[in-house]
Amino acid sequence: MQYAEAVNLGHGRIEQRRLWALPIYDDFLDWPGVCLMLRLERTRIHKPSGQKTTELAYALTSLSLDNVTPQQLLTLWRGHWQIENRLHYVRDVTLGEDACRVRSGHAPQALAAIRNTVLAVLRLAGYPNIAEALRTFAQNPYRALGHFILL
Repeated sequence: MQYAEAVNLGHGRIEQRRLWALPIYDDFLDWPGVCLMLRLERTRIHKPSGQKTTELAYALTSLSLDNVTPQQLLTLWRGHWQIENRLHYVRDVTLGEDACRVRSGHAPQALAAIRNTVLAVLRLAGYPNIAEALRTFAQNPYRALGHFILL
């Protein structure tokens, strides 16, 4: 079993992540391509209150310790949440997808495609903060059209 650890400070808390990687042998688990079983322990301490919480998470991966280190696995696992924060949170909160009451026919899928297109165009245009870009273009919609027609 191999081990990696990372500590981060920010947002008023201390977060410690510990990952254990355990090779899986053929007779242990009948799952095609699986090489490692991972255990992630996240401990957060809220600095102002001192409250401590611990979460455990488990995963299987086809990566092997011959090709990746536990530290790299820890980085990959953390990187997964960047996808959640960068795409799903923006769609849910900034673009109001969760509040949308359209639920029948092909309309939900069409609206999701429009939201994804808006996000892609804004990011390709160099806007890292989607909410700020939407506020800017809401104040002057012609600026948005002029800006994106040149792309």
